[in-house]
Amino acid sequence: MKIQQIRNATIILELGPHRILVDPMLARKGALPPLRVFSARQRNPLVELPDSAAQALESVTHCLITHCQKGHFDHLDRAAKRWLRERQIPVICTPHDAPYLAARGLNVQPLPEDHEAPSPFLGGWIRTVRCTHGEGLIGKLMEHGVGYLIEVSGEPSLYLAGDTLLTPTVRELVLQHQPRISVVPAGGARFDVGNDIIMGVDDVLEFTRLSLGTVVANHLEAISHCPVTREGLADAATEADVAHRLLIPADGQVLDLS
Repeated sequence: MKIQQIRNATIILELGPHRILVDPMLARKGALPPLRVFSARQRNPLVELPDSAAQALESVTHCLITHCQKGHFDHLDRAAKRWLRERQIPVICTPHDAPYLAARGLNVQPLPEDHEAPSPFLGGWIRTVRCTHGEGLIGKLMEHGVGYLIEVSGEPSLYLAGDTLLTPTVRELVLQHQPRISVVPAGGARFDVGNDIIMGVDDVLEFTRLSLGTVVANHLEAISHCPVTREGLADAATEADVAHRLLIPADGQVLDLS
């Protein structure tokens, strides 16, 4: 297994002959609106795609979406929709997102209605894990989406957390299944009001303590409402003595996790 960090939540996952693009945001720097009104009013994304992105995208065979409605352009933007539509890349998603994506001309391959149970996936199995993308009033306005637990013969088990806080559901998933590799959002995103809507430093460190496997942190230094930096997270991981199991890739970096 290889994972290439592209930018923000966008990664390319290599499983045998398959290269799976996850939550693509392909816009140029500054092409998307701010996510805060009163502070850090910067247009998004904050950085360009890495130089290696164009070549990496050419080998993509499938796309996997965790959530995409209610304005979540940081997981599927117009540039990505256009790219997927032109190439008719198979787009795997929940039944909830399937009509939305099909209406935009994408080659949708929805998971079964009972998608929380294991479903066939590229010669292995996939199941969804509920996300909590914020709580309270903010939570009621959000599109919560799912994470994915993927198990393919000959590859380490993988948990793609999606946009979520560290909830009892996530804790139970990790403790029960102990995925060998987990990819978690670490940016501590929040709007002008309310609390964090994804994991921040403390949640990521606790997740890493719960897990017996390798944890990969992303959702860093690309979107204006995510204040956590790679350096800050790395320093915290060293202090917590989990740095040997918490990987914080740079944009464009490829992790070989076979």
